[in-house]
Amino acid sequence: MNSVLSRANTIFAFTLSVLAFLTFSCFMTTAFNTNAANITVRTSDHIVKSAFTPYGARADRGFFSLGLKADLEQIFNWNVKQLFLYITAEYESENNKLNQVVIWDKIIPRGAKSNLDLKTIKIKYPFFDDGQTLKGKDNVTLTLSWNVIPNAGLLPRIVGTGNTVISFPNEYTR
Repeated sequence: MNSVLSRANTIFAFTLSVLAFLTFSCFMTTAFNTNAANITVRTSDHIVKSAFTPYGARADRGFFSLGLKADLEQIFNWNVKQLFLYITAEYESENNKLNQVVIWDKIIPRGAKSNLDLKTIKIKYPFFDDGQTLKGKDNVTLTLSWNVIPNAGLLPRIVGTGNTVISFPNEYTR
């Protein structure tokens, strides 16, 4: 009844129970943090070109430069491994009620510089429209969001405060 295997199983089960309790306790210490930060997104050089998508369809493609200022230091605590930042462009068109396009992203690991002041960065991913409705669009909203990657716990998706609305010109640029 009290063989070596039985005692090892008891010790192993007890150890797993203690580790599960400690992990849950670690999660609870940071579960109610807001993870919010003030951000500023600036844009310049808005142009629209008529182009072919990688699938061969004709579509509008938007280009612009970004400026980003965000102080994310207060988000980092002992339970945060890294932040996954991304900027989305959201707008309405005749085809779709809501279009969301990720145009830039960045991973900030713990210990790296998290006070961002990026002056002029190009969009990282192509900003293709689902059709040809980007020309003359004046309600494209840029939003910086981030996912907090914890050591233990949930993966919250946080939307930054301070959206930026941009408009594209009424004519294509060559």
